[in-house]
Amino acid sequence: MRDRHAPAGPCHPPLDRRTFLKRASTAVGAALVAGAAPQAGAQGSAEPPATAAGPWGAPDGPLPWAVQGRPVSPYGERSTFESAVRVPFATPTTTSSWTFTPLHALVGIITPSALHFERHHAGVPDIDPRAHRLMIHGLVRRPVVFTMADLHRFPSISQIYFVECSGNSLTEWPRPTMPDAQQAHGLVSCSEWTGVPLRTLLEHVGLDPAARWVVAEGADAALMTRSIPIEKCMGDALVAYGQNGEALRPEQGYPLRLVLPGFEGNTQIKWLRRLKVVREPYYTREETSKYTDLMPDGTARRFSMEMEAKSVITFPSGRQRLPGPGSYEITGLAWSGRAPVAAVEVTTDGGRSWRPSRLQEPILPLALVRFRLPWTWDGAETTIASRCIDATGYVQPPRDMLVAVRGTHSVYHYNGVQPWRIASDGSVSNV
Repeated sequence: MRDRHAPAGPCHPPLDRRTFLKRASTAVGAALVAGAAPQAGAQGSAEPPATAAGPWGAPDGPLPWAVQGRPVSPYGERSTFESAVRVPFATPTTTSSWTFTPLHALVGIITPSALHFERHHAGVPDIDPRAHRLMIHGLVRRPVVFTMADLHRFPSISQIYFVECSGNSLTEWPRPTMPDAQQAHGLVSCSEWTGVPLRTLLEHVGLDPAARWVVAEGADAALMTRSIPIEKCMGDALVAYGQNGEALRPEQGYPLRLVLPGFEGNTQIKWLRRLKVVREPYYTREETSKYTDLMPDGTARRFSMEMEAKSVITFPSGRQRLPGPGSYEITGLAWSGRAPVAAVEVTTDGGRSWRPSRLQEPILPLALVRFRLPWTWDGAETTIASRCIDATGYVQPPRDMLVAVRGTHSVYHYNGVQPWRIASDGSVSNV
């Protein structure tokens, strides 16, 4: 009985491995010789590929497609053909600096540590972990000063969470401004964080029943300080010393930082040195004159820490170009600090209709979620956009609806829908 996978026609005796590889190698070699034959009168001559069979039927000589590698290095580097980098906002200084994650160049949901966005108020300090200390005091039964070695003795966990600066997309409040996804929305990144649950440390020192807030302070020259509700501290808050499988980068708070899943980035104090347990928030500069949302009636939203549902298409997106009509995959990132991402809808006709996209696994709460949608572009000008819907039912609003409620006096917590216009020549721009 003929094998159902064999080609139709006369039966042939089965080939052993050696004969099969030898015939395949000879065929490939012949094809290469034919394809690489020099033109008559050409200068020099092409080096013919080896055709002599080795012990397994493969050529013994050098292969035209084989590239000699370099020796191993102490610390791995990316390919020289990859060029995505963070871009700064204005000119970085020692008192204020930002860099933006190249969202358009990412794959999956994890941001490489070297491409994680940065926001600093007094530069990047270089702190010796052997000299660094974390003090926990205030309304506790046993005030403690921990060394890094002490902290490493506690049971640790690893969790994937996004971090978003509350000023992400601030340029889009008055009008669409930035030309691409990186500069418009790149103050968000997602990492695997490793460390000790803050709850574990607070239980170790013993909380006073009057404890309601924890004031966190960094060791940077700005003494970045924020008041954190005790419920968050006793929930999923993490005192982290690791990121993406290695120690924190200095730009991300080495040797120790606070990670508050779903909360705005400035609350997640880097270079963490002190936690003071108190009855009331301290109303520091960073929660009064800064990081509050000025409303149209003159009032201000304070302690608006949770980041609301948001998404952005990263392909096709600003400053990219489609080579022509045909089939493409629209893809992007979605996130919410309040609840897991439940769905992401995409419009390819300027908002007249919306289609559900496919959420790519893993779909983790308080992490970036990648969405994908097959799409055939007919070559006509159109506008595409995405909107995130989280598990509470909250739907990411269009910009005009957001501005109608919040006005344009604030620069924080912008989460409006991001439309990209695709011109008939395939160029993509921010509208």
